[in-house]
Amino acid sequence: MALLEVSDLRAGYAEVDILHGVQLAVQEGEIVSVIGPNGAGKSTLMKAIFGLVPARGGRIVFQGEDITGLGPAQIVRRGMCYVPQNNNVFPSLTVEENLEMGAFIRPASFRQKMEEMFDLFPILRERRHQRAGSMSGGQQQMVAMARALMLDPKLLLLDEPTAGLSPKFAELVLEKVTEINRLGVSVLMIEQNARAALAISHRGYVLTMGRNRLDDTGEALLKNEEVGRLFLGG
Repeated sequence: MALLEVSDLRAGYAEVDILHGVQLAVQEGEIVSVIGPNGAGKSTLMKAIFGLVPARGGRIVFQGEDITGLGPAQIVRRGMCYVPQNNNVFPSLTVEENLEMGAFIRPASFRQKMEEMFDLFPILRERRHQRAGSMSGGQQQMVAMARALMLDPKLLLLDEPTAGLSPKFAELVLEKVTEINRLGVSVLMIEQNARAALAISHRGYVLTMGRNRLDDTGEALLKNEEVGRLFLGG
């Protein structure tokens, strides 16, 4: 049984459908990337999975439970966390206060989990008393990821984690994604740098116009001529 299984998902905004019957699965222990052109429905897919955009059809099953129609607060308590592309930290709060906000449903283990996050992201230990809003984009992304991990999720959703970052920080963030995965957290990721995303992914999906176009292992998609021509600049 898949950790996450999305079947025939339809979703959108106002009267317009963006997703037209999307299928997707994440097995326990996997990194799965979703790639495709702008406007393909990638972010809408992630928001629909997390309950931020209502599903108009299909099913979303997480750990064997149908979570279609549940809101984000209910989904978080079931072991799924989401890091949006923008506005993903509390800028006026310190790093430590951001992490404390992330532990709202597990306050008893806050200190232990925070130390684990500082081990995973050493720069956050150095900056623990700094306001998140004064940090660089890459550092803020690490704060956002660490805050989500404070809840000890089974599945981490990442929406464009390297968007707007320098090449150095983008590479570091993706290294942290693989490290998080080695710690036992499955990852579903949308990433603008399709080549870098597929290189660290067990499997990948290609969306175009709100529909599945291709899916395969990350390695196979990297070698696929159509994917290379359309999405990898090759």
